[in-house]
Amino acid sequence: MRGTSELTTERLKLRRHRIEDAAVLYKNFGCDPQMYAWSGWNPYATMEMAEETVQRFIDSYQENDFYGWAIEYQGRLIGTAGAYDYDSVHSTIETGFSIERASWENGFASEALRCVLDYLCEQEGIQTVTAWCTAENTGSLKAMRKAGMRQVLTEKDGLEINGIKHDKIICSYTKG
Repeated sequence: MRGTSELTTERLKLRRHRIEDAAVLYKNFGCDPQMYAWSGWNPYATMEMAEETVQRFIDSYQENDFYGWAIEYQGRLIGTAGAYDYDSVHSTIETGFSIERASWENGFASEALRCVLDYLCEQEGIQTVTAWCTAENTGSLKAMRKAGMRQVLTEKDGLEINGIKHDKIICSYTKG
């Protein structure tokens, strides 16, 4: 396994984070409640938290099973993608992605996710990649399906965000 490698698509570059990304992530992700409404967590809520999060990503690049990308479009940071909780016994990993609200509805999420799925399965040899979202997060669900993932489970009231229970939709992508 090689961990986070730079990836490109027709329109996007997925690269390793740099400390200067923290300011953009704080402004465009941490300060926009819609960016974390369906996850219940906000690692960019303050500038200090954004810097700590990005520094943690940078420090983790030495690990061969760490995957964390900054997504650029035309040289501008528009999103993030990552993969977590690698299980070598079952050859599975979970992925997540986020695109700034100003860049929604352009197909960036599915394009970046498709690139990540291909890399994890074809280059890293991981058999199954999973992802989840709330049932209300139709944009993320659409992106997952468009990238080739299929819905495998709905956990009734599987997530609690700010004291409210939501159905959790789990999608999966299996190599070959």
